[in-house]
Amino acid sequence: MGKDTVHKINKSRAIRRLVIWYKRNSAVTSIVDTATSSAVTASNVAGNVVSGAGSVVSTASNVASNVAGNVVSSAESVVNTASSVVSNASSLAKNTLQPLVFDPLKRLQNSDDILDKVEDKQSKRIWIAVDGMGGDYAPGPILEGCLEAISRFPINIKFVGKIEKVKNSAEKFGLLELLQKEIDNNRLELIDSGDPIGMNEEATAVRKRKNASVNVAMDLVRNNKAQAVYSAGNSGAMMASAIFRIGRLKGIDRPAIGALFPTRDQTRPVLVLDVGANTDCKPSYLHQFALLGNIYAKDVLQVKKPRIGLLNIGEEECKGNDLSLKTFELLSSETSFNFGGNCEGRDVLSGSFDVVVCDGFTGNILLKFLESVGGVLLDILRSELPRGRRGKVGSAFLKSNLLRIKKRLDHAEHGGALLLGVNGICVIGHGSSKSLSVVSALRLAHSAVNHDVMENLNQLQKLQVLNS
Repeated sequence: MGKDTVHKINKSRAIRRLVIWYKRNSAVTSIVDTATSSAVTASNVAGNVVSGAGSVVSTASNVASNVAGNVVSSAESVVNTASSVVSNASSLAKNTLQPLVFDPLKRLQNSDDILDKVEDKQSKRIWIAVDGMGGDYAPGPILEGCLEAISRFPINIKFVGKIEKVKNSAEKFGLLELLQKEIDNNRLELIDSGDPIGMNEEATAVRKRKNASVNVAMDLVRNNKAQAVYSAGNSGAMMASAIFRIGRLKGIDRPAIGALFPTRDQTRPVLVLDVGANTDCKPSYLHQFALLGNIYAKDVLQVKKPRIGLLNIGEEECKGNDLSLKTFELLSSETSFNFGGNCEGRDVLSGSFDVVVCDGFTGNILLKFLESVGGVLLDILRSELPRGRRGKVGSAFLKSNLLRIKKRLDHAEHGGALLLGVNGICVIGHGSSKSLSVVSALRLAHSAVNHDVMENLNQLQKLQVLNS
């Protein structure tokens, strides 16, 4: 079988659905075009009637003013009737044709992220410490996201950074007035610190530079002045600071970074961990990741019985490398969660699993790959849409849907990943995070605190397997 044949067979289902949709709705498109044309013609006729009436009125005025008055009255009546007919015809056409337009991507539309559903008016307002100096674009976009999040969620912010630099950045972004307003309302507090740990610095630098912004933010959690911490800076430094300052959970050897991936079911994302904290893992580490992920899925994602999967190259238990084989044995014998077996790469986004565990090296590659999918998918769909007049009409119908698809695959919509396994709520943001990512990350932090994740994570130490 040639490459061209294989390519045709594997053609994207989404693209085929779009083509089918377009063929089925070509008649509707024609009717819409005809209705539009008729409406324009009716409008022109009405205009001609008005123009003619105007001429009659002008002539009549020269003959006899009384007669002209009667003609004007009649002309106005004719014009009003014509306008009413056009308006009624337009409304009738709209109401008749609108239900006929079938949207093949309706099921892919994304309302706000699943975590929005857990935010309600009864949620308690909490303090979150933010490393305002961490990230490629800090502190401006980080501050902008914090101010937006304060207005949307029941949170207060302790913004950690070099205060002079923060205020200069606020002035540059036009946020100075809003910043002062939130400070006066006691919803935001500026905490002075030193410089951040650079992206190119070793994670162990946190031990030498105690005044680094991530350390100051972490101390706020340790001293119970904040219930969660967020940083878009050096992720290794974030993890090291968390371990040194607030410590690991008892029985957990290595913390893991858990990221939410979208699935076919927009209301049920999948938690993948580890996605970068531990590049070299032991089977016991992956076992602990599964325990951590199981509790998070229950508490935050509200899944009653999460299905745990082990990322592997095949579904069979005999597949994989030495790490996979030994981990499979551990997970299979675990009774505290529902182990669903091996999860192949194609199944990660299928919705078949609620939690997928893997080593940090593999997970990070998977995460970075997914970040590029949204843009690539949109480019493919754009190139496959029909050309010409009808193509433009079809594109107009689908534009909002395509943007929603991109939104579901955009890492900025999820904002950050939870560092699970440490004795506090820590959210790690992407280095290139801007305001939208910050808002999403703070929403994630609030959700974790609001569902008492730490209380349930601390129950892990009671498991016999962690004490053996």
